[in-house]
Amino acid sequence: MYVCGPTVYNYIHIGNARAAIVFDTIRRYLEFRGYDVTYVSNFTDVDDKLIKAARELGESVPAIAERFIEAYFEDIQALGCKKADIHPRVTENIDTIIEFIQALIDKGYAYEVDGDVYYRTRKFREYGKLSHQSIDELQAGARIEIGEKKDDPLDFALWKAAKEGEICWDSPWGKGRPGWHIECSAMARKYLGDTIDIHAGGQDLTFPHHENEIAQSEALTGKPFAKYWLHNGYLNINNEK
Repeated sequence: MYVCGPTVYNYIHIGNARAAIVFDTIRRYLEFRGYDVTYVSNFTDVDDKLIKAARELGESVPAIAERFIEAYFEDIQALGCKKADIHPRVTENIDTIIEFIQALIDKGYAYEVDGDVYYRTRKFREYGKLSHQSIDELQAGARIEIGEKKDDPLDFALWKAAKEGEICWDSPWGKGRPGWHIECSAMARKYLGDTIDIHAGGQDLTFPHHENEIAQSEALTGKPFAKYWLHNGYLNINNEK
């Protein structure tokens, strides 16, 4: 069971807490029914939000991430939730992520441009199957941002070339860091194999995050990425998120 965890640039809010409770309850029920559950939930401990927070606070990205990971554990313990069996961090799995990206390049599903690596979205013919969207529908709202050099507006970043002063790692394409979507594909495969029984997360992750995970993982392995997808709804008050 793989559950998308928080980006640790701040304390969790009540909506994050709902997700923790929902999937902990499902895990406990499955265990009660006699299933042997391996529960993996990641920490995104490097991304744009963390880099922005580091600049604003004058701290390092690892220091901020560590502080809010500790706070996360305190909060979920107070809610009565169990820790995951495995809590992988992006920064501890960079080599795994790089290997995954290189394999996608080798298979023609990704390409490098000036240190950035992008996924060829149109090459994956089943793109949109989770969110029930077609390529044509997605194309209508897609555009290339200023400074981007990707081949198609629908292509998304697997690896981002480092900007001055940013935390970064060496790679075959130069110094940089992973894109958001590739992290979960790589870590889910490392800890749970090519096909997961259950992949879960908030409903806001259905598109583009989980859709992109499917495209990455199934392009690489040729196997179904997850047997079941579970998404928790928003916590609404007076019909507002």
